[in-house]
Amino acid sequence: MNRRTLIGAALGIALLASGCTPGTTATTPGAAGDPEGTIEFWHFFTDREATAIEGVVHDFESSHPKIHVTIKSGQDDAKMTQAISAGEGPDLGLSYSTDIVGKFCHSGAWLDLTGYISRDNVDMSKIPDSVRSYTRYENKQCTMPFLADTYGLYYNKAMLSAAGIPAPPKTLTELTDAAKKLTKRAADGTIEVAGFLPSFGFYENSPAHMGPMVGAKWLTADGKSAIGTDAHWPELLKWQKDLVDWYGFDNLEKFRAGLGDEFSADNAFQAGKVALNIDGEYRVAFIKDQAKDMQFGTAPLPTNDPALYGSGYVTGNVAGISKNSKNPEAAWALLRYLTTDTGALVKLANGIKNVPTTTDALTSKDLQVDPEFKVFLDIFHHAKSSTAPASSAGPAYQETFQEFLQTWQSGKVPDLKAGLTDVDKQVNNVLQLVG
Repeated sequence: MNRRTLIGAALGIALLASGCTPGTTATTPGAAGDPEGTIEFWHFFTDREATAIEGVVHDFESSHPKIHVTIKSGQDDAKMTQAISAGEGPDLGLSYSTDIVGKFCHSGAWLDLTGYISRDNVDMSKIPDSVRSYTRYENKQCTMPFLADTYGLYYNKAMLSAAGIPAPPKTLTELTDAAKKLTKRAADGTIEVAGFLPSFGFYENSPAHMGPMVGAKWLTADGKSAIGTDAHWPELLKWQKDLVDWYGFDNLEKFRAGLGDEFSADNAFQAGKVALNIDGEYRVAFIKDQAKDMQFGTAPLPTNDPALYGSGYVTGNVAGISKNSKNPEAAWALLRYLTTDTGALVKLANGIKNVPTTTDALTSKDLQVDPEFKVFLDIFHHAKSSTAPASSAGPAYQETFQEFLQTWQSGKVPDLKAGLTDVDKQVNNVLQLVG
């Protein structure tokens, strides 16, 4: 279960080509009534997290006895994209990635909810601006936020103590120093424990999650790629490549090949194979469920600028009503409950250990906040925390960059500036193609 895997850019283009045309107007709902009937709710969660979702949906059915919800868990964004483009799919869909918002709003795959929100007097001011910003595109409110993710640094307390490191690193230089002190190698140089595994593509080491460490920007004001012109990206990449070279790229690849799946009990951080690791707030619950005896701490990501420290990458799960929904009123009732009801949000946040997305839920006395989780709440509220901007091409610009980064870290890019300029051209071509 890798719930944050980026969907392919080709799916976004296929969606447009299959009948979900841009320019869909806002849905005009009828008068508020008492919805009834059966709806399908698709989400990506599995196992323990899916059980938490089921509990809250059952609460909804108890308070809305005329509505029955059929839940399909483990449905990733690619499956949902394909189903909707084929004229099928859920009434209500939950995506793990805000990357889908621009694509689904632009294509009309998800309904514009503005009419429902206005009719039912939903107070959107209770959703922080930083959250609402990633639920909208082209002035369409086609999604509602369903809990948020923030990313920070997890550290193994016992390993740091044994290495004489008194506190988690706050700067990139400190992160490099700590990574080297914490790394253990066999006599033949094979990595046994990585202080920090710097490879892009490892677990949550994506450019989106690491970009805020240097304040890097994705797009220019006119919506074009800023990757080749923003000086912060080369700063991050040179730092990352220096650490990759210290380990040796082939050594890292061999080490990575032997690590467990990210969302299994064999997760490399939980198994003591990696001492410092980038991850989301949800990892707190995984550790307490799968590695109960582990001594760990959480902290903001190290940065290149003291003014940035404490910030991080903020994103979230988003939910929307499919254009194919046979019962949009009942779907809206469930969507509104899951995303605005304080009791439901707090129960979900406590069960899944994600950040709730309304001010009432964030300040609820029932929200369970331990020291490790509070770090992520602070990151969520930090003024300089950021997210990746919505695009009509979905995550295409991130995927294009990610492909380049695989080549970069393997040492096959002789000229970084030229390489990033070429990334700009590729991204702009994709954005122009999708419109």
